[in-house]
Amino acid sequence: MSDGEHDEVSQPHARRVRYRGKNPRRFAEKYKEHAAERYPGTIAKVRAAGKTPAGSHIPVLVSEILEVLSPAPGETAVDCTLGYGGHAREILRRILPGGRMLALDADPLELERSNRRLRAEGFGVDVLQFERMNFAGVVRAMAANGIQGADCLLADLGVSSMQLDNPSRGFSVKFDGPLDMRMNPEKGVSASDLLARLTAGKLQQLLEENSDEPRARQLALALAGKRLDSTLSLVAAIRQALPGVSQLEGDLAVRRVFQALRIAVNEEFSALDMLLRQLPECLRPGGRVAVLTFHSGEDRRVKKAFQAGLRTGLYAAVSRDVIRPSPKECRENPRSTSAKLRWALRAA
Repeated sequence: MSDGEHDEVSQPHARRVRYRGKNPRRFAEKYKEHAAERYPGTIAKVRAAGKTPAGSHIPVLVSEILEVLSPAPGETAVDCTLGYGGHAREILRRILPGGRMLALDADPLELERSNRRLRAEGFGVDVLQFERMNFAGVVRAMAANGIQGADCLLADLGVSSMQLDNPSRGFSVKFDGPLDMRMNPEKGVSASDLLARLTAGKLQQLLEENSDEPRARQLALALAGKRLDSTLSLVAAIRQALPGVSQLEGDLAVRRVFQALRIAVNEEFSALDMLLRQLPECLRPGGRVAVLTFHSGEDRRVKKAFQAGLRTGLYAAVSRDVIRPSPKECRENPRSTSAKLRWALRAA
C-alpha cells in the first residue's frame, strides 16, 4: 500500500445471531452470556435466577475444596479435570508466588477456551501447564512436566455446563442435537453408534451399573440395537418404552439413560478406577486429594478406594462422611445438588 494508507484491511462487521421474540432461547443465540466479561449485568441476572449462563460453568463447593486441599504459596497443584477453570483459578491464586499447576482435560474444545481465559488473567507458562488427556493418564502427564509429586490434587468428575448446554455435544435432554456424548469428539464411539451396536442384555447391564435404572430390562428391550441419531429422538423412544409412567418418573428415566450411555461412551468408570489406583503415587508425603462426584457409582468407588488406602497405610486420613453443598449453594446453583466431596491425606 502507498504511504498514508492503512496497513490492515478492515474486516466486515460480524452480525450477532438473530432470534425470535424478546429474549434469546437457543444456546447459540445467547451472545451476551457467551461474552461474560462484556455483559456482567446479564450474567448477574442469569445467576440470580438460579441458572448457569450459556457457555460457562459455575464451580461447585469451591470454599470446601480450598479448605480440604489447603493450597499454599510455593506448592505444586494438579487439576485433573480443568473444565471452565473455576476451581483452578482459585487454587492458582493461593499457590502463588512460587507455585505451579498442571491442568488436564480430555475435551480439546474446552481446554483451548480455558487456556485462553486463564492466560488472559496473567497465569503464564511458568505457573500453569496444560495437557490434553483423560485423567487416567495423570501419572504420565506429571512425568512429562517434571512433577514428581503434587501437594494438592483435584478431580471434579462432573460434566461441565458448557458440555451439557451445548446441543451440538449431544448431552442435553432438552434440546435437539446429534446423539454424540463424547468428551473428546475427535475419538471414540458416539452414543448413537454405541446404542445401535448393543444387545438388550448388554444395555440392561449398562443401565443397571451406570445409573441404577429400575426399569433397565424394559428399556433395554425397547432401545437396544436402534439407530437413533438425535438426542430428542432418544428422549421420545425412552418415553414410548414406558407407557403409563408419571411425567416425573419419565423425566428421571430419561436422565438415567443419558447418564448410563455417557459413562459407557467415555469409559468413565474404568478411567476413574485407574485414577484412584494411581492417586497415592501422584501425591507427595502429606499431599491432599479431593474428588468431587455427582452420582452414586462414582462416589462408591472413591469411598472404597480411600478406605482401602487408609487400611493399608497409603493414606494417613480420609473423610469419614461426604461433604455436600449448602442449601444456599443449591438454591443459587441447582446443578450442585447432587455433588459429593471426599478427601484423603497421603501418609508421610
